[in-house]
Amino acid sequence: MSRFNKLAHSIWHCHYHIVWTPKYRFRILEGEIKISIEESIKLCCEQLNSKIVELNVQIDHVHIILMISPKHSVSKVVGTIKGKSAIRVFNKVPSIRKRYWGNHFWSRGYCVDTVGLDLAMIRKYVKYQEKKEKQLEIQG
Repeated sequence: MSRFNKLAHSIWHCHYHIVWTPKYRFRILEGEIKISIEESIKLCCEQLNSKIVELNVQIDHVHIILMISPKHSVSKVVGTIKGKSAIRVFNKVPSIRKRYWGNHFWSRGYCVDTVGLDLAMIRKYVKYQEKKEKQLEIQG
């Protein structure tokens, strides 16, 4: 089986490591909010025919490795995920509207990097980063 995906006139293998944060980098992505965001991200990716390779919602940022078809731009996919997840969070947890007035849950930007042959290393990094950060917090 090939590592490439096929479209009508192309084959592709596009992995992106994407990171974004809540506005003001508030440490709020836990409990019900975290679950809501994870569900929303999975739903959006399914609708956009993007495949989640790895997902890690940490207390103050989101890491995701996505396979995005060349039919879609990274900015469109990230914008859709951030927009729909924010709406979902505001609907599920209305009390956070006091903290995030103006319906702006996520910070404006995001970080994106393409993933090449080092996918296994980056997957391991995304998967275990939270554990490593907690160890550093305990030590420091």
